Formats: sequence, C-alpha cells, structure tokens
Amino acid sequence: MMAMFHHYSMPLARAVLPSSRTRAVSAMSLATSSSPRTIPQSQVLLGLSEDELQKLALDFGQQGFRGKQLYHLIYKRKVKDIQEFTQVPQAFRNELEEAGWKVGRSPVFNTVVAADGTVKLLLKLEDNRLIETVGIPVEDDKGSVRLTACVSSQVGCPLRCSFCATGKGGFSRNLRSHEIVEQVLAIEDVFKRRVTNVVFMGMGEPMLNLKAVLEAHRCLNKDVQIGQRMMTISTVGVPNTIKKLATHKLQSTLAVSLHAPNQKLRETIVPSAKSYPLDALMSDCKEYFRETNRRVSFEYALLAGINDSVDNAVELAKLLREYGSGYHVNLIPFNPIEGSEFRRPYRKAIQAFVSALESSKITTSVRQTRGLDANAACGQLRNNFTKTPLVTESDNLESESPNMDLAVTV
Repeated sequence: MMAMFHHYSMPLARAVLPSSRTRAVSAMSLATSSSPRTIPQSQVLLGLSEDELQKLALDFGQQGFRGKQLYHLIYKRKVKDIQEFTQVPQAFRNELEEAGWKVGRSPVFNTVVAADGTVKLLLKLEDNRLIETVGIPVEDDKGSVRLTACVSSQVGCPLRCSFCATGKGGFSRNLRSHEIVEQVLAIEDVFKRRVTNVVFMGMGEPMLNLKAVLEAHRCLNKDVQIGQRMMTISTVGVPNTIKKLATHKLQSTLAVSLHAPNQKLRETIVPSAKSYPLDALMSDCKEYFRETNRRVSFEYALLAGINDSVDNAVELAKLLREYGSGYHVNLIPFNPIEGSEFRRPYRKAIQAFVSALESSKITTSVRQTRGLDANAACGQLRNNFTKTPLVTESDNLESESPNMDLAVTV
C-alpha cells in the first residue's frame, strides 16, 4: 500500500482536496487494479498501515500521533464513521471528510444464521452491489473456538463452474482491497470475537483479482493481526498467477480447486480449464511447492455419478504422485442448490473414494458441511435477494468476460 503515496508530487492531504481535477488524479492513483472492471475510487482509510496513516495526519497539518489514533480506531475499535473518531479533533474529522476520505466500512444488508452457528452476511457496497461473507465457528474437544471468515474477492464470478451457485449469478466487478478486509471485521462485529482463520473461498476467483487480494492479505496479517499460516488462498487455476503468487513467498496455504483427475472431465466441470491444461496446472503447483516449501491443498467437489467413482480416485492418486509428494486432498461433497442437475454422493461412495486415496498414501480429509440451512455452505454463496446479477449503468461498458491472461495485475 505504501506504493500509492509514490504517485503524488505533493502532500497526500493536498492531493485529495475537493477540486474536480485533483479528485480525478487521486482516484486514478489510488486504483487497486488495472482491470477495466473498477468503480470510481473514493479515498478509504481501511487498508492503510500505521505508517501511512501517520503520513496522512502529517499531510493534514496534524501531529504524527494522530495517525496512530486513526490506526487504533480503525483496526482495534473498528469504528465505521469518521465523525465517530471522537479522540481526534472535530476540525481534523471535518477536513478528512471534506477531502473525500471515508473509513471504508459497508453496512450489513442482511444476516442469516444457521442452526450450527454459521452466519452469512450480505454487505451492501458503495455502488449498491451485494457481496456475501460467511463466519464459521468451530469448537474443538477442549472447548476452544476457532472462527473462520470465508471472504469474497469479486462481486459474482466470471468462471461459471458448472456446480457452483455463485457463477450462476454472473459477474459484476473485482472487489477493492478494503472491501475484502471489511468482511473479516464485519464477522468479528457479529461474533464479538477475533477471527482466527481466513479463507479466500467466497464469491469470485481470487487470482483474477490478485493485486487486491495480496493487499488485503497484507492488511489482514499486519494490521488485523491474523497469522499468514491461518489464511488460505483458493483458485480454480488461472494461467501465470500461481507462479506470480509463488514469488511473494507467503506462508499461507494455496488451495487449488481440481474437481477432476483428467483434462477431459475437468473441462466439463470447470469450463475455464480449457485455457489452462491440467498438466500445466500441476506443473505450476509442483513449482509453487518448490519455491515456497508450502504444501498445496487440492479441493475436490464430489458430484454423484460424475467424478466420485473409485476409478476416479485411483486416477487422481496417480496424477498427484506423478507431480510430487506431500499433497493434501480436501473432498467436498456437493451441496445441493436450486436448479442444479448435480447430486450429493451417498456416504458409502464418499468413504470408498477416501479409502482409494488413502490406500495410495494420499492424505485426505472430507470437509464438514456447514450452514446448509443458511445457504452458506461452500458452493452456495448465492445472493438470495437477486436471482439475476445486480446491474448498474456501468455494466453496459463492462459486458465482456475478462481475459484471464490479462486481468491480473501484481
């Protein structure tokens, strides 16, 4: 995020004073992605580091400690509105607002709570679009509670995996980094406790918005103070992005949504696989492990009669052994969604698949289904309030599907 200040030849505070020319330059400089799917950029405090907030305070003629106060208010007290920054002078608050600054927190549009304690939130963004985030509490045998936030990286998803509810709703735009971070803070507000784990497995393909995802990852680690090893970045596979992610040498887990043991079957389940052959994807995963020394986890949605046979499991084990060792497979029994032709496998079929993998020495787990009655389980992140994609006038200029090779900026 420090890079944003390098675009200015004048103090940051003056750079955002409310003249039309200045605001236009500032908005361009603060853009979090070079993708054409962006919205007009307001000035947002959430996502800035303590050093950046101190610099902001100095640029407004305040003492540096005012920046530390802003940092505490945003990340510790989670204050959502500048006028509620009662520890800082009223004049400073007014100046921030007059210069176009906002905290960057969105209101909760709707909340759904499942019987197992899973909570799904719909957040209403600045452009009136809705995104979903899910809080998943899990209590271990010792009574300790782990709280996982499943966060979205895009409004909708352009990849349209055949079994996924989110893809059926279409794609609107990438999220800005603060719109990712705020999902975690919203979950903490609801549960009145700290989030311990973050998974980038909500709406959207994180690798198509990698720049904002990495900025959010930095903020969640350094400012919200969630350990890197407690975060997972998921992808269905986007050409060139796994290599780019490896260069950052994160200590977070990479989860690759595989869903099939061969290219032909994978293309029927994941249409985008046509542009990223399975052997290329697996080679990139092997290189990722070599570069980062971090194990790659493979997500595999089990679809009854499609990819859940013992033969599929044997073929999957052979594929994984061919590209190295130490891989982990996370099986996800399909969660039924409205209008889907797919079915959830029977328990016997799931166990047979697990046994076939384990007999080949492949570490395997079966994901526990959470939040089915809240439509919040994996694959069900769907906007209950819109059966069709949310549309604004800007969509008329953004109707084409993004080029996966060009949409990523790092």
